[in-house]
Amino acid sequence: MVRAIFPGTFDPIHLGHMDIASRAARLFDEVIMAVYDKPLKSLLFSPEERISLAQEAFQDNPKIKVTGYSGLTIDFAHQMDAQVIVRGLRVFSDFEFEFRMALANQRLAKDIETVALITAEQHTFLSSSTVREIATLNGDVSSMVPAHVKKALQAKVLNMGEHSPPNSLRD
Repeated sequence: MVRAIFPGTFDPIHLGHMDIASRAARLFDEVIMAVYDKPLKSLLFSPEERISLAQEAFQDNPKIKVTGYSGLTIDFAHQMDAQVIVRGLRVFSDFEFEFRMALANQRLAKDIETVALITAEQHTFLSSSTVREIATLNGDVSSMVPAHVKKALQAKVLNMGEHSPPNSLRD
């Protein structure tokens, strides 16, 4: 059995993430969406909310599991007995970052491979920060996220009220 992890903050999960995870599930026996809990960036959703949104997105796909994690991704891969880390590439500039990260992970654990999947053309512009920014400005994100995520974003924006969105809503 080949198990892969697909790590990220998924704040929020969007159709690009879902495409990569679904395609990875065709390649591997199991894909674990690994929702990182403490990134060095500001988030809109709590770890529990991000996990719940991702779980709902994949409730009909038994090959995709969702869980949270802390610490080094490579350590989490070992804990989950995963042999592969899946990453998505949207644009050419993603490659340099992912290439360096894959080399660092290879240095830390030679037994874990990194596989990068190229995003589907219709999702190349998508990022969580784009989705958050559009949603906080009351734009329509229905073509970017599943319906339950759109609803969660709308509720978050309402709860923000008259407060302007945080300045650091960047991926």
